[in-house]
Amino acid sequence: MPLTINFTNAVQDSVQIGDTAYFMPTTNQTTAGNMINAATGASMATVAEYGAQTDISELGLISVVGATSITIDPIGNDVDRPANGDFILFSKDNLANMSSLAGYYAEVKMENNSNTEVELFAISSEIVESSK
Repeated sequence: MPLTINFTNAVQDSVQIGDTAYFMPTTNQTTAGNMINAATGASMATVAEYGAQTDISELGLISVVGATSITIDPIGNDVDRPANGDFILFSKDNLANMSSLAGYYAEVKMENNSNTEVELFAISSEIVESSK
């Protein structure tokens, strides 16, 4: 059965369908830092300040992203559910969210279609040797 979590604030812009959702209890934790508690809107410390990764529980894959809610397909029926005020986080699938080019060469053609002189300030690329 899908699990829908409603937030008082907008869902973070980079959350997508297919991301994996996790939660971490925030009970008996100190509060100070830059993260926001979804239930209360209070400022919270960073995840590293909250304890070991063993405190983080996987919920499942996000199947619906709304303006102020997400729906998750739990990984099983016996999955722990977050309580009101728990910290919700997500991770991306590395296979679907790669940002670099793959291949052995690239070719670029640049044209100036302007009637006036223009200046090119910089051109850059990311090159990583993947094979010999």
